[in-house]
Amino acid sequence: QVQLVESGGGLVQAGGSLRLACAASGRVFKINSVDWYQQAPGKQRELVAGITNGDRTTYTDSVKGRFTISRDNAKHMVYLQMNSLKPEDAGVYSCTAGVATGTDGATWTGWGQGPQVTVSS
Repeated sequence: QVQLVESGGGLVQAGGSLRLACAASGRVFKINSVDWYQQAPGKQRELVAGITNGDRTTYTDSVKGRFTISRDNAKHMVYLQMNSLKPEDAGVYSCTAGVATGTDGATWTGWGQGPQVTVSS
């Protein structure tokens, strides 16, 4: 019904930048909210950033001032711009989204697969 596909991961040196994208396709009327999670090796998945239906953004303290979450409603896309990357930012990044599938109030919630981000020191 709805699919989330992330892209933009890869290998970058410390201090570098990456931009992750989360694309919703299928029966999508509007992306309501999106959260990005990081799962570092050997650790539990942690919330990194989120954006609400009203474009309010939140960030975990460790990424404030370095990461920016944004959205393109026309393209059903949400982005995570990651600057000044540190080795501890490495991990699998997954997006989860709440999606309105029509004007009848129906919604869908799900996860994408998650790109790998590797930061070399």
